[in-house]
Amino acid sequence: MSDRMLRAGVVGAGTMGFGIAYVLASSGHATTVVESDAERRVGLLARLESRAQAGVDRGRLDPDAADALSGLVSVVGTVDELRVGLDVVIETVPERLDLKRAVLTAAARRAPALLASNTSSYSIDDLAAGLPDPQRFCGMHFFNPVWSIALVEVVRGAATGDEAIAAARSVATAIGKESIVVANVPGFATSRLDCISAFEAMRMLEEGVAAAEDIDRAAVVAYGHPIGPLRLSDVVGLDVRLDIARHLQSVYGERYSPPAILEQKVAAGELGRKSGRGFFDWKDR
Repeated sequence: MSDRMLRAGVVGAGTMGFGIAYVLASSGHATTVVESDAERRVGLLARLESRAQAGVDRGRLDPDAADALSGLVSVVGTVDELRVGLDVVIETVPERLDLKRAVLTAAARRAPALLASNTSSYSIDDLAAGLPDPQRFCGMHFFNPVWSIALVEVVRGAATGDEAIAAARSVATAIGKESIVVANVPGFATSRLDCISAFEAMRMLEEGVAAAEDIDRAAVVAYGHPIGPLRLSDVVGLDVRLDIARHLQSVYGERYSPPAILEQKVAAGELGRKSGRGFFDWKDR
């Protein structure tokens, strides 16, 4: 799969869907983005082109790849508008089980060779329930920002076939990513590690151990993390963090209980970068 142009579909144009669509198209693959929200559809291509220009300006994207991007991307409003028989369709809608199942069922009707979910917390087996070809389904967990972080976590469900795993790893290679294969356990490997770090940083902030900036600086300078856990939480979205915390708490117990400060910020509408305020002020960034 990695030695030719892919025909890909991405369902959802939120933070993760946008990033996945960008890396697919900027790597030279024909990409159809499904976004049901009309307002979000407007200007999506222009946003992708702007992201590509930023990549060129930073020396991370070839100008020819940036110029070709607009011709590789199409935007539609429903899953039923996807072409039948795409190489891969990746679901990136919000972390709600009923919504994901509905989207995946609709996507399966378009008979892609590989169907994947970008879920960061839900069981692949739960998501596969009702799919006609669960052996073609797996998790492909990307990380934000997708264009910067080189890992894709491929998650094998009970029914996932070896061909699907191989295809998912090939897709990752085709967009310049490395991949690991993990078992289908809640939180997989990376979300469990990431959330423990983020929640502990939030509790330290609650306890007055240090300022948010200094907690993050400790992670970056002392341990070589590219971004601190609080700033990363703002980028991911504090509402997303809270959803994941509640799910992991239901499985693993109190070690994943959401910190009070996280619940308070979400209740106040301070969701991180997308709302302009979280643990940091994003209004002028």
